[in-house]
Amino acid sequence: MAGTNISVDKDQFSCSVCLEVLWEPVTIPCGHSYCMECIKGYWRKCELKEEYSCPQCRQAFSPRPALSRNTLLSEIVEKLRKTGLQEPATDAECDVCAAKKQRAVKFCVKCQTLYCETHLKLHNERNRGRPHQLIEVPKQAQKPICSRHGKLAELYCQTDRRCVCGPCQRDEHKGHSVVSVSEERMEKQKHLEEAWKKSRQRCKEREKELREIVKYIKRSTQTVQEDSDKVFLRLQRISERKHAELREMMRGEENTALAQTEKLLEKLNQQILEQRRGEAELEALASTRDHVHFLQVWKMNLLATPELSLSEPVQNCDSLCTPSELVGRPSIDVHPYFSLLILRKTLTELRDKVTEICDKEIRKISEIVDEEQDPHHPPPASESTPSSESGLRDPETARTEPRTRGDFLQYCCDLTFKPIVGSCSLQLSWDQTEATLDSDPQSCPHHPYTQIFCSQALSGHQYWEVEWGGSGGVSVGVSYEPNSEQKLGHDLKSWSLDLSESAFRHSKYNVEMQTPVAHRIGVYLDHKAGVLEFYSVRLVEDTMVLLHRQQAAFTQPLYPGFWLGSGSTVKLCRTFSFSA
Repeated sequence: MAGTNISVDKDQFSCSVCLEVLWEPVTIPCGHSYCMECIKGYWRKCELKEEYSCPQCRQAFSPRPALSRNTLLSEIVEKLRKTGLQEPATDAECDVCAAKKQRAVKFCVKCQTLYCETHLKLHNERNRGRPHQLIEVPKQAQKPICSRHGKLAELYCQTDRRCVCGPCQRDEHKGHSVVSVSEERMEKQKHLEEAWKKSRQRCKEREKELREIVKYIKRSTQTVQEDSDKVFLRLQRISERKHAELREMMRGEENTALAQTEKLLEKLNQQILEQRRGEAELEALASTRDHVHFLQVWKMNLLATPELSLSEPVQNCDSLCTPSELVGRPSIDVHPYFSLLILRKTLTELRDKVTEICDKEIRKISEIVDEEQDPHHPPPASESTPSSESGLRDPETARTEPRTRGDFLQYCCDLTFKPIVGSCSLQLSWDQTEATLDSDPQSCPHHPYTQIFCSQALSGHQYWEVEWGGSGGVSVGVSYEPNSEQKLGHDLKSWSLDLSESAFRHSKYNVEMQTPVAHRIGVYLDHKAGVLEFYSVRLVEDTMVLLHRQQAAFTQPLYPGFWLGSGSTVKLCRTFSFSA
């Protein structure tokens, strides 16, 4: 007997209730054996009927049989367990095959099922177009074995968050919430899919926001380009008009100069005719042969007629030998070419001045844009350039205050909350744009309220919108420094609007409002002008109602802040202006 090798199967020593190897086996009168705890638990369910039967053959017993440990079977099972009673290493089988099990080649994570090649094709055809994840299946099915009891760890303790076997459930995990590993896997799979869907949704929302931002930038750039084209087209038209006026002036000057020249030419022609007539007389006198006549004419200077009378008086004719100068010689006071030189110099100076002015204004625009992009940089005290609100607006209306919601949205800023370290009741969203204070006062008894500030310090022209709700009260305001100890609006360094009580507060200065407060509030800040305004925003009508306007001399950048009572919520709204 000692050398006999007996081959046994696990099913021969398995309990038909828990389907595990027998633990403290007992044998009932019909001859079937069970774990002691398994048969006791089965019979406890039958106490109301007072009928006790075998789970396998259904033979009834009355009264309830006494249970005693089967010593021989216990020893056999214990020896087999020590020698390594385990399942034979077999291939993973298909969960769908009914008769002869085929080797599984794929495992569907969504269906939690093993498939052979035949049933895998049917699975893929049935779920075509649906995201079912398939993974490889190892040739040898490896199942977790409890190191303490040597049984399969096919149960999951939700209390201790670990895989356990049947005896572990009865001993160490008695009274705990225990389910099968497949059920726990399905539950965790659902949470995993929900988390994946939420992550996918957040990615889509962020992509949508990025597309809106890109669209906003493109439209804003197009608007600026159109405005600049209009401005430079206007300058071009002004330059062309002035050029035409200059050409007209030059034509007038030309006509005036030509008219003066015509008069001078007439005088010159008259003098030339007289000169030629004198030359003809001299020529006639020079050709005479009568010496007496020649001398008489020379002396008398009689040039009226070529025939001279000897009885006429003789005058001095010395002047005939020397040609007389032209009397009243015409002259032009200013040389035309010299005037053109002066005009060319003036036009060159004009060109240089226009270029200098354009370069200076372009630098101003660049400085304004840089200042608007850096909210932490306060404007210089001696700045003489236009305010930053003229960056994207018509220069003629650059200094006018915004009136409509579209005008305010030009100055909207992207804000995020600054997390509070050690807060036990404040909850922030994943993108740090929504804050909720726990409504349970026991969660943080020392702080039934809290204050939270944004990470960004604001200066210049800024506008933001918030949505609020809850029963604990909410205050919206600004402060020089984030201070969680002093309530917002109750000192000289902060300004707040109490939305639940409809009152504005700044130190000892309180103003009650008569206008109803909406659940969406818009805040406008003109840091340089010292203007702080609160508006009630109604999205349906796209209107804004002024709640309070405060004039102050701000000396430092301001942090947006919020006071939240127990059970209140504040959400920073992301707003963009798409008006062309």
